[in-house]
Amino acid sequence: MKLELRGITKRFGSLVANDHIDLMVQPGEIHALLGENGAGKSTLMNVLYGLYQADEGEVLLDDEVQHFAGPGDAMAAGIGMVHQHFMLIPVFTVAENVMLGHEETKFGGRLDLPAARARVREISERFGFHVDPDALVDDLPVGVQQRVEIIKALSRDARVLVFDEPTAVLTPQETDELMGTMRQLKESGTSIVFITHKLREVREVADRITVIRLGKVVGEASPTASNAELASMMVGRAVELTVHKDEPKLGEEALVVEGLSVIDHIGQLVVNDVSFSVRRGEILAVAGVQGNGQTELTEALVGLQPRVRGSIRLDGVDLTTESVRKILDSGVGFIPEDRNEDGLVGNFTIAENLMLDRSDGPPFVKGGNIQRGFLAEFARDKVKEFDVRTQGIDSKADQLSGGNQQKVVLARELSRDLSLLVAAQPTRGVDVGSIEFIHKRIVETRDRGVPVLVVSTELDEVTALADRIMVMYRGRIVGIVPGNTPRDVLGLMMAGEQPAEGAAA
Repeated sequence: MKLELRGITKRFGSLVANDHIDLMVQPGEIHALLGENGAGKSTLMNVLYGLYQADEGEVLLDDEVQHFAGPGDAMAAGIGMVHQHFMLIPVFTVAENVMLGHEETKFGGRLDLPAARARVREISERFGFHVDPDALVDDLPVGVQQRVEIIKALSRDARVLVFDEPTAVLTPQETDELMGTMRQLKESGTSIVFITHKLREVREVADRITVIRLGKVVGEASPTASNAELASMMVGRAVELTVHKDEPKLGEEALVVEGLSVIDHIGQLVVNDVSFSVRRGEILAVAGVQGNGQTELTEALVGLQPRVRGSIRLDGVDLTTESVRKILDSGVGFIPEDRNEDGLVGNFTIAENLMLDRSDGPPFVKGGNIQRGFLAEFARDKVKEFDVRTQGIDSKADQLSGGNQQKVVLARELSRDLSLLVAAQPTRGVDVGSIEFIHKRIVETRDRGVPVLVVSTELDEVTALADRIMVMYRGRIVGIVPGNTPRDVLGLMMAGEQPAEGAAA
């Protein structure tokens, strides 16, 4: 099916999110829509999917103008969307999720679950998904949940599939699997719109690339274009894709972790007898496939894990059993891996989110009253300093793009006097311009003598930032190696293989 968007314009008050955008996707083509966070990519696709009504312009399928009053009309016309944040009911099975909203019934009005199960099995076998139709969605890994979203769309005979930032929450292995799935879909004749800001993925899988910036199409590019060329088109300036940092000026050991173990809520040992230290002026990066204990490790460091053994000392002070409040007050900055779940309150303003950790006293609160004038001045300064793209400090956090939400979290944590920075997946779902900015700020923090622990599943990020690299596998430390350790060695360690002698740092 051929998809064409002509002159699509969408306004939100004075903000023009899409400005006369033209886009054409040929049958059986993977067309990448590339742009910064907040460029208008998702808004454009929400217009296509019927979630928004365009103020100007039209949508055509096989040269026929379409009028979508909502997503149901778009789905009926053959358009499916795989959302960045999955639209699944956790307590329902795969089959129940797939039939939701399109329920088939048997005699007497009973749901025809066997038919839904058969449809899941048929699509799963066709694309090699290995998805159990009777599995509860809540029990499935993230990568498998995404396959369920794809099965949902295909079960409704989607001939145009929109993938909205599909790799934002995937591990490198799951991303590779998704790329393979997209190629299979293309070969079956499905037209694909691939929304992303990750240059490597675009160049790997796209047939054509359209770049939008600030709501406008700024050009088309070939997958053979260099990363630097694509980044420049996205951001409107040259982007430094390499992290520049001087040799670390190491101080004394600041964070010392000894024999740390964490038991999760179902009694599993998820961090197993881990010991390491981070010196002042050093970045220790933790590498590993998602789900090997990194999340629980960072949560233990900031007091979010209740069942912990071993010891955590910062500047000689034992923080192992202290409250989250006490740990934060001791100067620990925390960038959580899920900014929406743990980093921000979506219906609070930007200004309110910037004072979240310091709402119990001066300078933001005096006599039980928020110092509105001080907060407003502080928030405006941080919005400018961290280049948060917003209409104002009173905008709600959930109205921001992912990259700008991350900048708000970063601004809050780095505006305090820090004795330790713990940054978990600091650039997850963030575009190249914002990645450049975030990396610079992390390195600046290290250069001020603050010990930094970075956890990332992106090997490029690990090798770019790290002075030393700690690899975790199944809750244990496989090894701690220098920051310049080759990627292939790190990849083997991430699979549980011990580093060669002499590689340890």
